[in-house]
Formats: sequence, C-alpha cells, structure tokens
Amino acid sequence: MEKKKINIIEVGPRDGFQSVRGDFIPTELKKEIIDLLVDAGVKHLEYTSFVSPKAIPQLADAAEVSEYVLSKYPDLDLMVLVPNMRGATNAHNLGVKKVCNVVSYSASHNKANINRTHEESLNAYREMVEAYPDMECVLDLATTFGCPFEGKGGKYQDPDAIMEFLRPYKEAGMKTVNYCDTIGVADPEQVKKVIRASQKAYPDVHIQVHLHDTRGLGMVNAMAAIECGVTDVQTALAGLGGCPFAPGASGNLSTEDTVWMLNEAGYDTGINFSKILAAAKYQVGKIPGNYSGHHITIDK
Repeated sequence: MEKKKINIIEVGPRDGFQSVRGDFIPTELKKEIIDLLVDAGVKHLEYTSFVSPKAIPQLADAAEVSEYVLSKYPDLDLMVLVPNMRGATNAHNLGVKKVCNVVSYSASHNKANINRTHEESLNAYREMVEAYPDMECVLDLATTFGCPFEGKGGKYQDPDAIMEFLRPYKEAGMKTVNYCDTIGVADPEQVKKVIRASQKAYPDVHIQVHLHDTRGLGMVNAMAAIECGVTDVQTALAGLGGCPFAPGASGNLSTEDTVWMLNEAGYDTGINFSKILAAAKYQVGKIPGNYSGHHITIDK
C-alpha cells in the first residue's frame, strides 16, 4: 500500500527566528540552517517575513535571505509572511510567488499583534489579492482555538462562527487557510470540529494547521487534523518560537518530533529523520531561544 503523503511546512526560519531576543542572528547562519533543512528533505518552507525591522529586528535581512533562497531553491514551495501591502510589494518585487497574511480570530489579539481592527485586516487582504493576482496569498487565522486575552470559550467553541468569520475572505479569493493554535490551547476534538466545519463550508479551500505545544498536545492535535484529511502541517526546527505578541505561548510544534512520529506511523514526509535531528542540534547549539526541549536528545 502506498504511504499517505504529509507535507511538513517548515516555518522555523520565520516564526522561530522572529522570537529570538538579544543578538541578531547572522544572515549567513540563517542561510546555513535553511541549507540543512533542504538537505534533510524539507520541500515546503516559510523562510522570512517582510515586516518592519522595528517590530521584528531578527528579520531585518528579509530581502537578502529571500534573494538567496529564491535563487538557490527555485523548485521548492517557498513562502514569506507579509503583514501589509508594503510587505507584499517588497516580496513581489523580489519575485516571491507565495505569501501568507495573518488575521486573528480574536479582535483583541489582532490589535496586539498587528495593530488593526478586523475590518482593516480584511481590507488589507483584499488589497493584496487584487494588486498581485499572480502571487498566492495564504490566510493565517491566528487564535483559531483560543486567545491569550479572551480564553477559549464562546466563539472559540463554535466552528460555524469561525466559518462565518472567514466568509468575506473566501469571497475575496481565499484558496488556502491555515488554522493556527497561536498559544497552544487547542484539544483534539476542537481541532476536528474546526477542520470538518471548514471542509463542509469551503470544500475547495485547502487547509493547513499551525500548532503550538504549550500543553503537550501539539502532536496529538496534529494527528487529529491528519485523521480528518489534512495533509499540510506547519512545524519549526527544534520547536523554536512562540508568538511575541501572545503572552504565555510556548514553542512551535517541533519538526523533528513530528517527522519521527509520522515516519514511524507509516506516513511519507520525505524528510530524513537523522538529518533533521542533526539540523535541530546544530541550531540549538548556535542560537539561544525558546525551545520545546526533549527531542534534541533522541538519536534514533
């Protein structure tokens, strides 16, 4: 029987690196880690963000990293985050073909994260899609399952409300939605309900998931999504990360843990575990940060 393919979308060079405080991560080191990821078999990569360096100092070299990655790996599925029209324009001018744009389901987190109302975020998304129809725009729905300021009750337990929130984005041209557990409060049943509601409401919209491991449920939630038919899972090398504008958020779901689990369970990730583990150990030795921990000691 042919193994089911699961696409691991590596977001460490963006979502991981942006969370690192202190000294600037040298651009050459970023390139080196990206090379290690690709050598391990990573084919889907979110590698930087075109954001104000005042907001995210670690990604001030977005243009240089982008030029390197786009020229060296033109055949990979490459993506950058753009928070606004200026970022989209900068990315487009460099030849980026795929971007993601973030809106929080939580109005309070949307204000804290990108300083916008929901209406302003929707207008910005529409503007990007209309201005650059040749550039795919993935919608990252942050705080899908709960908010650091509002908890996880009420609308976070109502998949139909989430789908209604997404309706104007669908009407604006949304083709891919990424359901993000920004602070790691989701549970498997909640994940399944959102995925199934999305498949029913928008059957032609592709689904990704982005999970945090705050309560140790990241892998369980990933499997819940996969069992519902999701094939795209975002992870970060060594579990580095955590939204800098979400109090209490721990590291992302680690790439090597996820690869180990899926490879052992009979899925096809296309990623070599020994190589991805070596890359994680290398990164941990070079870059201090908010790591999710234990996986770096597993050798086989």
